[in-house]
Amino acid sequence: MNVRKVISVFLIFLPFMLCAQTDTAFQLMRTLNSDIINFTTDNLNNVYLIDSRNQLKKVNANGDSVAVYSETKKYGRATLIDASNPLKVLLYYKDFSTIVMLDRFLNIRNTIDLRKQNIFQVKAICPSYDNKIWIYDEMENKLKKIDEDGTVLQETPDFRLILNQSFSPIKIFDQDKYVYLYDPEKGVYVFDYFGSLKNGIQIMGWKNLKVTDQHIYGSKADTLYRYDVNSYQYDEWKMPQPLEGEMKFDFTITLLYALKNNQLFIYSFR
Repeated sequence: MNVRKVISVFLIFLPFMLCAQTDTAFQLMRTLNSDIINFTTDNLNNVYLIDSRNQLKKVNANGDSVAVYSETKKYGRATLIDASNPLKVLLYYKDFSTIVMLDRFLNIRNTIDLRKQNIFQVKAICPSYDNKIWIYDEMENKLKKIDEDGTVLQETPDFRLILNQSFSPIKIFDQDKYVYLYDPEKGVYVFDYFGSLKNGIQIMGWKNLKVTDQHIYGSKADTLYRYDVNSYQYDEWKMPQPLEGEMKFDFTITLLYALKNNQLFIYSFR
């Protein structure tokens, strides 16, 4: 189906698919007080914390530190942390076009210098279902899959030809046989593993966007949103007062993680 038709149909039914949560149910479970400037989570509820010294620490679901990565001087501060696969954590350093791969104990497995493959402009990466890596090459406007040597295994056509417009994704997710790319100004576009466009979703301006378990999560101002990719239904919750304002969020199926003033708040929600 043409992506413009998909979006048109979506917009027609959008008013009937919003489901506001009037009985907001957030329960504070734990607070991590530390020198935290960035973080991410994995599907085992481990938390990966970066402090002001660029040290990466892995904390388990009980709040216990289980691993530390301290080799941070070579590349400085990581632009992106991805722990979608807890056995292969990715650190991306945009200024050096370099990906550092860590094992579950945060030991270095491999380092990929994208410049050796003539790839110089990348903002978004993520692990693929088959233990490779998706990247979006901004110079060629292509989604590419690379192996651990940085060799390009697969690539799409130029996205300007696919979408008839420029596209600059800041997030990539590999979820349930589809690849999701998010440009806050253009929306979410969904591709299969062969690079064919399957859908376009008019989600724009969301911050902290994450795709997990057939849902797309994100936030805007004081509201948390969840979009169901199967039912096309939106849920929304007003944030608890301590979480109002600018901050970084992450989500699992039942947990909300919020970083504010160097403190990480962990809430359950429904």
